Amino acid sequence: MAPHESDKSLVSALQAALPPGSVHHDPLELALYGRDASLERGEVAAVCFPTTAAEVQACVRVAVAHGRAFVPRGAGTGLAGGAVPQGRPVMVVTTRMDRVLEVDVEERVAWVQPGVINLDLSRQLRPLGYHFAPDPSSQQSCSIGGNVANNSGGPHCLAYGVTSAHVLAVEVVLASGDVAELGGLDADPAGLDLRGLLVGSEGTLGIVTKVAVRITENPPDVRTLLADFVSPAEAAAAVTAIIASGVVPAAIEMMDQRITEAVEAYVHAGYPTDAGAVLLVEVDGLAGGVATEAELVSSVCRDHGARTVRVAVDEAERMLLWKGRKTAFGAIARIKPNYYLHDTVVPRTRLLEVISQVYEIAEREDLIIMNVFHAGDGNLHPLIVFDAREPGVLERVHRAGEAIVKASLAAGGVLSGEHGVGLEKRPFMRWQFTDADLDAQARVREAFDPDGVSNPGKVLPEGSRCGDIQALSAGAREKLLEEGAWV
Repeated sequence: MAPHESDKSLVSALQAALPPGSVHHDPLELALYGRDASLERGEVAAVCFPTTAAEVQACVRVAVAHGRAFVPRGAGTGLAGGAVPQGRPVMVVTTRMDRVLEVDVEERVAWVQPGVINLDLSRQLRPLGYHFAPDPSSQQSCSIGGNVANNSGGPHCLAYGVTSAHVLAVEVVLASGDVAELGGLDADPAGLDLRGLLVGSEGTLGIVTKVAVRITENPPDVRTLLADFVSPAEAAAAVTAIIASGVVPAAIEMMDQRITEAVEAYVHAGYPTDAGAVLLVEVDGLAGGVATEAELVSSVCRDHGARTVRVAVDEAERMLLWKGRKTAFGAIARIKPNYYLHDTVVPRTRLLEVISQVYEIAEREDLIIMNVFHAGDGNLHPLIVFDAREPGVLERVHRAGEAIVKASLAAGGVLSGEHGVGLEKRPFMRWQFTDADLDAQARVREAFDPDGVSNPGKVLPEGSRCGDIQALSAGAREKLLEEGAWV
């Protein structure tokens, strides 16, 4: 990908506005930053690496002055194409903004820059007796800024909540180049909850430059249990029964046989590879209560067909079990070189129904689909593994992904639990939201970014404003709703 002639003045202006070494425009780098961890691709004009909010402001102002949009990007672990550039914008990468600025244990708040890696924050907090509760499976590499952008979850969000429950305030550079602080450290900040609007907005309202996160005290006792079942049906029934028993574990994760086999071959954690499905359940809290809850969970699992229930005997074994779960997506490289990880949410009571449909979709499209997901809150992550060199496979992969979305919505679910909408699910937004819903969302976005220069082409489908919808002929509108995208 050679640099465009039209980019030269833009690159020169960015280099003049930022410190030396902050602006990259080598063809290889431009190609690398034209993608994230999704299947989507795009082109970028220049890649900037600011270290301060003032430098982010400079990136935004230069981009807008040259008639270009800008796209915020963190670690690039996004799976929905949220950081994939559209229309050769300026890419603003926040990975060099990686400092924990302040930790206030008394107030249980930490101010961090957006490039801080999720797991690194918890590691820094551990000696103080605290951690950052949201723990995406990519926590070894994903950044806090990306967590804020996508309102990320993770295994332990069953009990502790997703990112929005742990963000108190956000400093953001708006499309105008101005800096605003949304939210606050007060228990009930005055005014509208603009912080809540920003969390999960996928970079469409501005670029996050600083975040005040709530830190969580480490529990005094933790028990991690591994239960194995003959079939996914028994495991799914056990998930519902655990919650119905009155126990809300810190986490309930489910893996089917194919992903369990891959994980065990990769980490050797002692997962039973002959099981149709396994549950990884964690309870935490005061020692007496944890012991009681662990015994209740074990009893419920056995009552619902668990062949064995194993309790990790020490911290090393507990961490090994979690390593297996959190490296599941890396483990599948032993099977096929490429994967497409989906993300929908369905009611817990309909888990088995939708999982069964996922297996049917895999058979119909002649694909390998493994299931590994946050079973406690119904957040499905069907993992399609394939070889992109195989002729026609990408078409089958995309058809399968669309069918999974339809099955999930038909079961009363939603488009995404934590990966966001990005480019991937943008065409499907009308399957979940009404015209009025999309119009309201578009008006909010316009209030922050009237010219649509902040991460354009993401989340909202083209023509989300009611006026655009009403301008369509009846036939065109019917086709739009049927296909989920403009044609």
